[in-house]
Amino acid sequence: MLMELSIRDFAIIDQISVNFKDGLTVLTGETGAGKSIIIDAIQLLAGGRGSVEFVRHGSKKAEIEGLFSVEGYHPVYDKGEEFGVDIEEDGMIVLQRTITSQGKSICRVNGKLVTLAILREFGKTLIDIHSQHETQSLMDVEQHIELLDLYADKEIKQAKEEYQKLYDKYQSLRKRYRELNDNEQEMAQRLDLLEFQWNELQAAELKPDEDTVLTEERNRLVNYEKIYSGLHDAYQALYGEQKGLDWVSHALTALEGAKDYDEQINKMSEEMSNHYYLMEEMTFQLSSQLEQLEFDPERLDDIESRLNEINRLKKKYGQSVEEILEYSSKIEEEIEEIKNKDSHLAKLEDDIKEIGQDAVLEAKQIQDIRVKASKNLSHAIQQELKGLYLEKASFAVDIQTKEGQQDDPEFDGRNVKLMPSGFDLVKFLITTNPGEPLKEIHKVASGGELSRVMLALKKIFSKHQGVTSVIFDEVDTGVSGRVAQAIAEKIYGISEASQVLCISHLPQVASMADTHLQIEKHVSGDRTSTSLQELTLHDKIDEISRMITGAELTDTTREHAKELLELAFKYKSKEHIKSR
Repeated sequence: MLMELSIRDFAIIDQISVNFKDGLTVLTGETGAGKSIIIDAIQLLAGGRGSVEFVRHGSKKAEIEGLFSVEGYHPVYDKGEEFGVDIEEDGMIVLQRTITSQGKSICRVNGKLVTLAILREFGKTLIDIHSQHETQSLMDVEQHIELLDLYADKEIKQAKEEYQKLYDKYQSLRKRYRELNDNEQEMAQRLDLLEFQWNELQAAELKPDEDTVLTEERNRLVNYEKIYSGLHDAYQALYGEQKGLDWVSHALTALEGAKDYDEQINKMSEEMSNHYYLMEEMTFQLSSQLEQLEFDPERLDDIESRLNEINRLKKKYGQSVEEILEYSSKIEEEIEEIKNKDSHLAKLEDDIKEIGQDAVLEAKQIQDIRVKASKNLSHAIQQELKGLYLEKASFAVDIQTKEGQQDDPEFDGRNVKLMPSGFDLVKFLITTNPGEPLKEIHKVASGGELSRVMLALKKIFSKHQGVTSVIFDEVDTGVSGRVAQAIAEKIYGISEASQVLCISHLPQVASMADTHLQIEKHVSGDRTSTSLQELTLHDKIDEISRMITGAELTDTTREHAKELLELAFKYKSKEHIKSR
């Protein structure tokens, strides 16, 4: 859930910091008070498109910061791992967005600088914003297949993973087939380039780890004097005029004369003896190293020349000798493929056919799961629509098979077109008037009907999408009376699965709130600012009264407001008992 939101120098907002609670939070206020500006800020926090116009006049930058918390497993952890953002076990995530007066956007997740695209990836796992004019994925036809799969996630997940492996391999084979099947001139030019590169690498006669070995040898030659001095001084200290090893021998002899009389001295004598023989062996090694040590300036020149050649090849073929050798092996295979193109094309055709057939079988299994899930989803949504006084409405999930075309570069003789999600085309269809044909959901004309359809869908998917906060911005526009009450109850129902923030002008929705926040606009001097405060029960009554009349408060409107609050309390108590 969104626990805390901090906004500074954003539009007409000077500074606001608000703590949000679980359940349903309703934000109300006069038109122009800044309710939608709050939603705009949250949308930017979720990776929405920014503009310098959002920066408060006279300020250098606008700053937005949100603290979110998640419980148990949540997709945001996968995003953290994917983009290298640390998320602690307490499930706290901080999103930050700064827009400067020069139009630059700075994004952070848990303090780490990220791109706007990455911020958007995190945002969409945490926040789902729905407005009067934008219903995002639920109204996007291209997203319907994802929503259906989300509804059937447990049944379809493994089948999709298996299909994805086959599809990726299928596409890779087709890409290689097209590359090999390009025109002769391009292939000849490609072959010339590869043969030149391969000949150059063969002439270099590189060996694994050669650069590492040569670099170490060069370092020894360059630092010959330091190495010789170190070995010589160490040897002289132990076996030369300083006779360090002789003094250790004297110490060992002294201890051996007393070891029979004290157990502790006996142990010390044994340890001293071990150290003496180790030091003696080390002296022999130092002597051997000194005898072998030799400075060869010609060898140093040869090494420098060879390393320069290797570095030149690294700039062209890889960052290390190993990568260069891998590249050499790769182009050798490609040269062989081009020279024997016909046989390789025949082999690729067979592989494409075999993998394609396997992918089609897996896609058919996915389609069967989708068809079954679509019936359950259609029934569930129709039940939700009944509760929103759309008893006559009909909803259906249309699943069609994408057909292959002869002029399609992906066509390989079968009558289906394989896509990343299978070969299905999924659309949500609805009619709200008896006798009328089913139409695509985004073509539903009435604003009030569209709001109700969207809420029915949202009620179903709120349990599956995993977002921590659902935000509604005046989605209840164009409805009134009993429909308004039904919408209020539906929004409250969504808040039982995830936190809901709702901007509304309906008293029925406001009365259903667990937390009621009022937004007000103030003018001080020549500047306008916005403030936000949580209402007490008394203030709730007054605010709902204003929403009912839109004019002066009266005892009658206050009584009406009290009645709405009492009815909402009874409904929520009843729903709580039912959920138990």
